[in-house]
Amino acid sequence: MMKTLFLQPPSFDGFDGGAGSRYQAKREIKSFWYPTWLAQPAALIEDSKLIDAPPARIGMEPVLAEARKSDLVVLHTSTPSFASDVKVAQALKDAKPSLLIGMVGAKVAVQPEESLRTGGPVDFVARNEFDFTIKDVAEGRDLKSIDGISWRNESGAIVHNPERAMIEDMDSLPFVTDVYKRDLRIEDYFIGYLLHPYISIYTGRGCKSHCTFCLWPQTVGGHRYRTRSPDHVAAEIAAARRMFPQVREFFFDDDTFTDDLPRAEAIARKLGAMGVTWSCNAKANVPCKTLEVLKDNGLRLLLVGYETGNQQILYNIKKGMRIEVAREFTKNCHELGIKIHGTFIMGLPGETRETIQETIRFATEINPHTLQVSLAAPYPGTFLHKQATENGWLDASNAELIDEQGVQIAPLTYPHLSHTEIFESVETFYRKFYFRAPKIASIVGEMVRSPQMMKRRLREGVEFFHFLKERNAA
Repeated sequence: MMKTLFLQPPSFDGFDGGAGSRYQAKREIKSFWYPTWLAQPAALIEDSKLIDAPPARIGMEPVLAEARKSDLVVLHTSTPSFASDVKVAQALKDAKPSLLIGMVGAKVAVQPEESLRTGGPVDFVARNEFDFTIKDVAEGRDLKSIDGISWRNESGAIVHNPERAMIEDMDSLPFVTDVYKRDLRIEDYFIGYLLHPYISIYTGRGCKSHCTFCLWPQTVGGHRYRTRSPDHVAAEIAAARRMFPQVREFFFDDDTFTDDLPRAEAIARKLGAMGVTWSCNAKANVPCKTLEVLKDNGLRLLLVGYETGNQQILYNIKKGMRIEVAREFTKNCHELGIKIHGTFIMGLPGETRETIQETIRFATEINPHTLQVSLAAPYPGTFLHKQATENGWLDASNAELIDEQGVQIAPLTYPHLSHTEIFESVETFYRKFYFRAPKIASIVGEMVRSPQMMKRRLREGVEFFHFLKERNAA
């Protein structure tokens, strides 16, 4: 077995390259998701090591020192971070020319040829679902025999091997939390709406929805929701509680944990029996009866992608959601005491000045506990990217999706709505949502009741205004 280093490379300060939500970027409040996509293959390879540089504030010197002890380095990359990650790969190769360097992630999954042509020091890329692909490489198998990779042969030619079959038995994958315990400091991971410290894991892969903008189902995970059994999930949570007694909340990062309602209820009941506090991603259509089961068994918060308050835009992006259903779902959550972190996107196809205001009104009316406003990001491999390219919506100068500080920019522009207007709508949205008397009173009340929450919200406020200042200076 090759000595293998899994690396989330050093990058922009505060850049979340392993974002468990839709986009890789710096956020309004400094946030870091777990590098679960790297931790999973790391769990398959004995004596491997995982370095997640950004949240651990690790620079190049410790990374180079570890690389010199390794035979294989696997970097997770993304469209926004690719150019920076190639520079890291070059530094690794300079430090140890014999290193075999591979890249994984949505970027190389959908653009293997381009990634290898522009990524000089990179020897191979693993396409699509790459857990066992990387295990095969680490076992020293001849690259030409490994399904699911694109690689350079001895003459420098790029070779694309056959696709690898998707994993069907998700219980065959080992627990990622063992790697978290071995290589990570969980206190480094912070998400503003989750209790700290938290742990996130996947209980399945894929999403049956066909949202045109969503990165992972269209590039790596697929549209079939392949799941772990409730017993397997419960066993990992039980083990994680023993390893990390300080954890206050578990988050299930499946694209839509509620795609399979009977299974979600079965997992909830097992967690409820253990007294676990947990949260998950959900679509805004979960029936009230299921919400009651989840709430009664430890559910604290749902992360819900509302995206917009305009029905036509929901049709345009194939969300499969009706506004009135989302309203009823949100009302039920409020009545049951389930908190919601709502996510919205500015600049989706069909966006106008009027729909922006309509979405802001919708958000203030349904009033999630907290929200996140992002810019429509046409990642390569998504239907949105295809649309944007074909219709001339994509501003080529902004195709990397972030600025030189790692902050998300507005790459889409329409004849009736400029990318500048879309960019500025994010700040307008935040101000109109949070700078309301009822919302301010709610936040102040939360702070008064909890000294820990007061410290946290004050810190977040400082980071939020610093973020707005950075955006305005861009």
